[in-house]
Amino acid sequence: MITFDREGAYSHIEREKLLDRVMGRARFGKSSEILRRNRLPADGLAFVAHDGKHMIGTVRLWNVNAGNSGPALLLGPLAVEKAYSGSGVGAGLVYAALNAAQATGHRSVLLVGDPDYYARFGFHAASANGLLMPGHFDRHRFQAINLGNEDVLTGSQGVLYATGAMTH
Repeated sequence: MITFDREGAYSHIEREKLLDRVMGRARFGKSSEILRRNRLPADGLAFVAHDGKHMIGTVRLWNVNAGNSGPALLLGPLAVEKAYSGSGVGAGLVYAALNAAQATGHRSVLLVGDPDYYARFGFHAASANGLLMPGHFDRHRFQAINLGNEDVLTGSQGVLYATGAMTH
């Protein structure tokens, strides 16, 4: 039975192994990693999926500043064991993360990812048009969503920078 829950205090070792299997070492060269490096995920906004005792998916949200629109969250990485691809595990993790973010008062989420995949959740590149990631990124994959009814992203400009707590 597949279950979704918040990441536990000791999930990080199994999570790193899952990320290595699914994404490999290339994940460390991505622009999003610049914002995550040596940071803790946003409080209470890291989720995992299990099939029995086996971790099969993970996603985290990270505190960032999105230019003149102010505080926001960065989603990623989203990873699901290849055997569970297309099973809804990834979507379940994204919905869990977005619902929890909105419930705790966050106003927007940004990510760098597949536009076709993330459109179903309401992400659009147009929402992030005036914003930049640190380092190299694919503009068409840089997307955002407003949470709730307030549009805090239209007209936003600036470079994202990390604001989350440091790991050390």
